[in-house]
Amino acid sequence: MEKENIAVGLDIGTTKIVAMIGKKNEYGKLEILGVGKSKSLGVARGVVNNITQTIQSIQQAILEAENNSGYKIKDVVVGIAGQHIRSIQHSDYISRSNPEEVIGGNDIDLLINQVHKLAMLPGEEIIHVLPQEFKIDGQSDVKEPIGMYGGRLESSFHVVVGQASSIRNVGRCIQSSGIELSGLTLEPLASSDAVLSQEEKEAGVALIDIGGGTTDLAIFKDGIIRHTAVIPFGGNVITDDIKEGCSIIEKQAELLKVKFGSAWPGENRDNEIVSIPGLRGREPKEISLKNLSKIINARVVEIIEQVFTEVRAYGHEDPRKKLIAGIVLTGGGAQLKHIKQLVEYITGMDTRIGYPNEHLAGNSDEEISSPLYATAVGLVMNSIENKTQSAVKMQATVTPEKVIYRETIVEEKVEIKEEVYVQPERVLQVAPVREESTENKIRRSFFDKYVDKIKDFLDNAE
Repeated sequence: MEKENIAVGLDIGTTKIVAMIGKKNEYGKLEILGVGKSKSLGVARGVVNNITQTIQSIQQAILEAENNSGYKIKDVVVGIAGQHIRSIQHSDYISRSNPEEVIGGNDIDLLINQVHKLAMLPGEEIIHVLPQEFKIDGQSDVKEPIGMYGGRLESSFHVVVGQASSIRNVGRCIQSSGIELSGLTLEPLASSDAVLSQEEKEAGVALIDIGGGTTDLAIFKDGIIRHTAVIPFGGNVITDDIKEGCSIIEKQAELLKVKFGSAWPGENRDNEIVSIPGLRGREPKEISLKNLSKIINARVVEIIEQVFTEVRAYGHEDPRKKLIAGIVLTGGGAQLKHIKQLVEYITGMDTRIGYPNEHLAGNSDEEISSPLYATAVGLVMNSIENKTQSAVKMQATVTPEKVIYRETIVEEKVEIKEEVYVQPERVLQVAPVREESTENKIRRSFFDKYVDKIKDFLDNAE
């Protein structure tokens, strides 16, 4: 019997760290086994700035997920974001020595290796190489080159670049938390897997993930990723503005934003007032909801306009690049009241809120279906794609009975008992991998190399 594939995603955000354990059920839907959530300390705008605090937050989230699920976590797929992330478009080609042979995986690898030779700014590294269209002997729009004949193989790539030190710091935090790093994924890509349909990706869509410290953008057209960007503003700057504008503490500002905040100032009447308890016996403070929504509106407009500048940079006004499916909003910031209407007003594009519930099993907790967990759900899906066995049932690792009774058990039975525990591990390693597209192969082989590279760096840095 095939061992079930238990996957774990770790979303290291600016405001929260989420560890999520899941598996695919018999209907192909994602069944969440356990979720751990902790306040994110030591992360600012998606970048680790305090290793010790981040390790503590990760360990807290991991422990909670393990207790909720009854599984022991071994390794995780982690989301990468932060203001250091940028993307570039690049085209490259190879000339094949024997055009009479069909194009194979080696040719694709050769092309990929050439992309790695791109000159980067000091301290930067390529973290994602995403293939777009291939060309064979001038014939364009080739989606799957393997198995075709041709002398010149050409491809356009979407290359995502980030600061090497920031990525290594994340790797260090995970290793020091007592777990392994099994994969890296750009957070907007993980969110897009969770909330976008294939039809939307084909038609053309912009995914805007409004997090606590950053706002991530991913643009798809013809089923292919076309543009990614990370804007260094998120829900935290809205909270800071409320704190300054209303002269209240951060905790109260966050509560005001979540409970009474609106991105559309016209919604509130002048006489709508909320009273906030004063500090240490001071008089309560009265705040007008109209003023509150004006403060929120000003900052949200700024964030959306910066994102829309990136959408324009992609060239969505070109009829061939038109985003027919419009905009999908997700992340914690998407829960702000009337933000959908404001985005439609600013951009003139159809907008919807993206929930990850399409891929979740029917009996999933309602909280997990929130846009807040879109990235974590996407990371678990990515871990399932990687065929990782990231967690094991806790009782399977506890073997006191086997040790106590070993002397009284016949030798054959001991061997059988050993097999129960060990054999599935071996089976997992040699399990046949199903056929996958060239795009997935490239993403997977690249990430295997990159994760190995980070592990080597961390081992040598000991």
